[in-house]
Parts: sequence; C-alpha cells; structure tokens
Amino acid sequence: MAQIPPKPWPTGKAEQAEPLVRRILAPNPSPYTFTGTQTYVVGSEGDVAVIDPGPNDEDHLQAIMDTIGVDRLVAIMCTHTHRDHSPAAKPLAEWTGAPVVGCAPLVLEADGPRADEAFDTTYEPDRVLADGEAMTGTGWTLRAVHTPGHTSNHLCFALEESGALFTGDHVMGWSTSVVIPPDGDMGDYMKSLDKLYARAGEGGDRIYYSAHGAPIEKPRQLVRGMIGHRRQRENQIVRLLGEGPKSAADFVPLMYKGLDPKLHGAARMSVTAHLLDLERRGQVNRSGDIWQTI
Repeated sequence: MAQIPPKPWPTGKAEQAEPLVRRILAPNPSPYTFTGTQTYVVGSEGDVAVIDPGPNDEDHLQAIMDTIGVDRLVAIMCTHTHRDHSPAAKPLAEWTGAPVVGCAPLVLEADGPRADEAFDTTYEPDRVLADGEAMTGTGWTLRAVHTPGHTSNHLCFALEESGALFTGDHVMGWSTSVVIPPDGDMGDYMKSLDKLYARAGEGGDRIYYSAHGAPIEKPRQLVRGMIGHRRQRENQIVRLLGEGPKSAADFVPLMYKGLDPKLHGAARMSVTAHLLDLERRGQVNRSGDIWQTI
C-alpha cells in the first residue's frame, strides 16, 4: 500500500487528463481512499458525463458544476455504491435533471466490522447498465464492463474513443482493492481481473483511470501483477493451514508483518474472502471460526 503523498493535493480543481477527460479530487482522504475520490467529467463540448460523483460534499459538488460549466450533463455514472463514490449522484441529479446511470443499487449489512466505506443507501439509478451496454454523448461513448468482486454491482466504463478505462475501485493506482464478504467475492474478483487482463491485450484498453491514485499507463502489466499477488496470498494461506488449523485473524500477523493496526480489520476480511473462495473450490473447510485444509 503506497504512502499518501504530502499536501497540498489538487482538491476541487479540474485537471485535464486527456482531451475528453477531466479529473476532480474530492476532499475525503483516508487510509482507504488515498488522497480522496477522483470524479471524472467525460466530454469536451456539448454533452458530458460524470463518473463517480463522490461524497455528498457541497464544495465537491460545486467543483463538479464549475467543471461542467455551460455543457449539458446527460449522465451521472457510478461504478459502485460505496459511500465515497455515489452519494453525490442524488443532489447532482436534482440540480441538473441528469439521469443516474450505471451500476445496480445495493444495500447490504456486513457480517462484521467494515474496513472500507459503507454502502450508499440513497443511490437510485434511472438506468442500470448491463455488461456491454453504452451511454453516448457528443464525441464520446462509455461502455459498461461488468467487474464484480470488490462489490457485486461493480462496473468499469470504457471510453471507446480514446482507449481509456475507468476502473473505479476494481483496479486502483495506489493499492490493491479490498474484498470484503459477504458482498465482496474473491472468486468473482479474480475472474474480473482475468477479464480486464484479456481486454488490455494488443489494441485494447490503453490506460486506466481509477477512483483513487495515479493513472495506470501499463494496465496489462499491473493486472498481471495483481493476479500473481492474489495467487501468492492464496498459496500462503494454504501453506499456513498446512501447519495447523487457524482462524482468519491468526493469519494477519503471519502474512502482513508491520501492517498498521488500523488496517488489520481489512487484512482479516481479505483473508476471509480467500478462505471462502478456497472453501467453494473444495480445498479447505471450517468448524465455527476455525479453518483447516481438507
């Protein structure tokens, strides 16, 4: 996990990422959001779309409106419904009349202390995009790519005119994604990584713009590394279980040496996600909170 860079950060200021893409940083930094959520405005003139409007923060909403300017907002698009991504969708829709388009609604309670942002209960989409469906505007096309795993309703959006992919939290520019059961699913997450790896081949996605962290200019290389990292963690869990039965919490000091104690909950839930995936594949089982190999 990368260190948060020193301030000042460009909060509330539109930055031109490429001709069709502007980026606005929300004022919500944390150990799980890095310097904050990055909202993207797609389109250079006429019709524009907003991707991941972010938290319901008055200053951030005003920064989005200032960036849109005289253009017409035709879609408010959300990759998923964690509270650092979608709450601004409702007030932005009320201000502009634009429809909320993208992921399906989802409201779930976790089965333990949450380590990431909770789900947004105010999210009400006007249109849910299935895998491969698109929104279009003046000079741009955003096509949905279904990528469950971090959450079951997670979407990425491909900007067909430039080869950019907006990856939300599935692939980030500063850290691996947190996968927290019961909604987060490690098996789905790995399948989605495989899907993005295939897309990023020759002539595929050129660059990733994630909700947190720097642009990813070598996406296939990063995704390959992420797949390898998760397989390494899985193998580590199986090896440690070979030494004897363990609870999910037992793995954390063995696998995440030197980790900030504030992040132990996230690490435990990540281990749990791996264990549940291994259980589904018939490699481990459990009795109560104790896991063992079969």
